[in-house]
Amino acid sequence: MILRTAELKELQNIYEKAGNGMVLLYGAQRSDKELLLRAFCKDKKVFYYRGRNASAQEQLAQMQRQITDTFDVTLQKNTYDECFNRIKSGDSSKLVVIIDEFQTIAKKDATFFDSLVKLKKRQLYPGPVLIILCNSSILWTKRDMDEVLGRSVEVIDERICLEEFRFLDVVRAFPKYSVAEAVRTYGILGGVAEYINRWNGERSVKENVCNLILNSRGFLHDEAENYISRELRELSVYDTILAAMARGNEKLNDLYRETGFSRAKISVYLKNLAAFDIVEKVVSFETGGWDNTMKGIYRIKHRYVAFWFRFIYPNLSDLYQMSTEEFYDAYIAADLDGYLRDTFVAVCSEYLGLLNQVGKASISITQMGTWIGKNGTIDIIGADAEENYVVGICNWEGETLSFDAYQQLLENMTLAKIHARTTYLFSATKFDERLVTLAQEEPSLVLVDMTEL
Repeated sequence: MILRTAELKELQNIYEKAGNGMVLLYGAQRSDKELLLRAFCKDKKVFYYRGRNASAQEQLAQMQRQITDTFDVTLQKNTYDECFNRIKSGDSSKLVVIIDEFQTIAKKDATFFDSLVKLKKRQLYPGPVLIILCNSSILWTKRDMDEVLGRSVEVIDERICLEEFRFLDVVRAFPKYSVAEAVRTYGILGGVAEYINRWNGERSVKENVCNLILNSRGFLHDEAENYISRELRELSVYDTILAAMARGNEKLNDLYRETGFSRAKISVYLKNLAAFDIVEKVVSFETGGWDNTMKGIYRIKHRYVAFWFRFIYPNLSDLYQMSTEEFYDAYIAADLDGYLRDTFVAVCSEYLGLLNQVGKASISITQMGTWIGKNGTIDIIGADAEENYVVGICNWEGETLSFDAYQQLLENMTLAKIHARTTYLFSATKFDERLVTLAQEEPSLVLVDMTEL
């Protein structure tokens, strides 16, 4: 079990502040915000209401019913003002009012948020009170919420986003796993909290994939398409684009030729997928060698969606004709490590970021990314405010990180028009003996193996 301890501490600090407060707590579906809320609410006076998909009239009726049952009161005015006027903690302690999935109410009834503003300003309840607005609609939060709420949105004191967990969190969640097993798990699930909490660290990666994903009754079996369709319509169009991307089509023209959709249509759908954090436009780290970079590249950002469309979606017929173990051996086992190369780059980038946080990087890194050249790639490139650079290459599946790979990195640095203060070579396997010797002679060349990760 993995818990959001940082967010829990932040909520507790806000709770302990004097006076009334209002917090927006938002994250994608499966972010386990409910688990976080249960931990936070322990030993506190709480009123919790979860918004429904309902008409404005039905929504108010549902809240009235809960207010009546919770506080043993009679309601007559049929307003949200009256609902929040009748809540109570029973003593002088701070009352926590949680409105979960509040967007289902705010979208259809402007009086709801007006009443919350009055509640915060002590116009309905003498307080003290902490109002927590929860939302799992990332798209609505980023694109529509401020416009819907208008100037009243300024009363929200804090906005807490439930980000995906990092690789380090996955390592901590599965202490019995080797680093390689943790990388494979992270590459399949990403950092989605509930996915991780459903994964069994006592079982192998293969066993988990078979039980949770390939089994038709598994928790994650339908998750990829359910995730996409929660807020995006025309699933067949989105699936077609994602399937083409999973086959390696990363540019608009490639997707146009592969899908038959117009470029304009693809652009609109990619924009929607990006707003929902499923797809991202990959921008090369900007250096003096900008003319040598690839531009207009799109990739699937959501790791589990990417895994589904890479391995399962194209072989779906066989999934229902084979056992889960047979399917895994036939379609996943041989290609999984090759697929995880980008995940290993992300893991190594996180490692370098942690070094930077504790002041152990050779420069104070202020930005980090990947340089995507027309003829080669620098896996990791970081810069400080004075444009000093560090670079890195990452070897995940090759038996050895070769001297030729290092030479290619030097050529790519020339194309990128940069000179690195430190060069990091990351390898999940071994290093060429010439690199080991060179690193002993050159302090600017750092070798990092799996034990250090």
